[in-house]
Amino acid sequence: MKTVHFTSALILTFFPLIIMAQAEPVAMIKGQQLTGVTVSDSGRVFTNFPQWREGVENAVIEIDTSGNDHQPYPNKNWNRWKPGDTITNDLFVAVQSVVAFKEYLYVLDTRNPFFQGVQGAPTIFVFNLNTDSLVRAYELSENSFHADSYINDLRIDPKRNKAWFTDSGHPGLVILDLDSGVSTRILDAHPSTTAETDQLTIDGKAWSNTVHSDGIALDSNKDLLYYHALTGYTLYALPLDQLNEGSTPPEALVISLGKTPAPDGMITDRKGNLYMADLEGHKIVYRTPEGNMQTLIEGPNVKWADTFSIYNGYLYYTNSKIHMAGPDVSNMEFEIYKVPLP
Repeated sequence: MKTVHFTSALILTFFPLIIMAQAEPVAMIKGQQLTGVTVSDSGRVFTNFPQWREGVENAVIEIDTSGNDHQPYPNKNWNRWKPGDTITNDLFVAVQSVVAFKEYLYVLDTRNPFFQGVQGAPTIFVFNLNTDSLVRAYELSENSFHADSYINDLRIDPKRNKAWFTDSGHPGLVILDLDSGVSTRILDAHPSTTAETDQLTIDGKAWSNTVHSDGIALDSNKDLLYYHALTGYTLYALPLDQLNEGSTPPEALVISLGKTPAPDGMITDRKGNLYMADLEGHKIVYRTPEGNMQTLIEGPNVKWADTFSIYNGYLYYTNSKIHMAGPDVSNMEFEIYKVPLP
């Protein structure tokens, strides 16, 4: 019998080398735990710092990517609130996310500092990015949130002129009519918005917490609203046209799309790919329009990928390192990275 020797070139013919995307640093901030990131149509980069502990210097900043510098947005005065101060509608208190859409920046203030309960009402501040001035402040309607609500993330729906929100403190979704300013609550304590577990396992250790509906994403191609509990493994969706008609209860419209890793934030690209973190696996994965799960990036540059934004062919993400952070984060570094889209 003749021995057959395969060359490396021949082996690669049958077993192609898969090259993982590489993360490129955008900014690093020391001692301030960030969550959200968003990039405007003109390339301006914004991030925010939730009021989870004392010592938060600013709620919202703009990153100067050319020099890794930053400044309070829209100015220092808006970021002046400290624990014990009076809460007014001309300052940020407990910002969880920022979203740039068209020429506006939407700043979501939970008004729930230190998770001690909502003070007043969750508020969405809208700034004109051409003038960096406030154009409107939406206070959520009284019946659309609870005392223990933590309004977590948002997506803007220009087709219906609405904003969609998740509530990770008290399971549910919130819909804001951007014309009238009236908000309504749906799927309150519904199984699809409720956490499936009270812990995740990261690096072999239990991260114990119960976080309900958190990630949210809008698929404009299919007119679907995706949402997901953070401590959960099931992806859900709502058909927006049917939901908007109002003739069918939202509970009857919920679509279960199967199992995924446990994520935080989510976002879709123009192709319909849905991006999310795999928090337990230190990955960013994406679900194709056909429903297949793929890995975009994994490894040491992914440490609780919290929030995503897409700009100029790149996916931007924050490392909030929630599983690593304790009461004192003064010596920790929190990064923003970008990675090429597939």
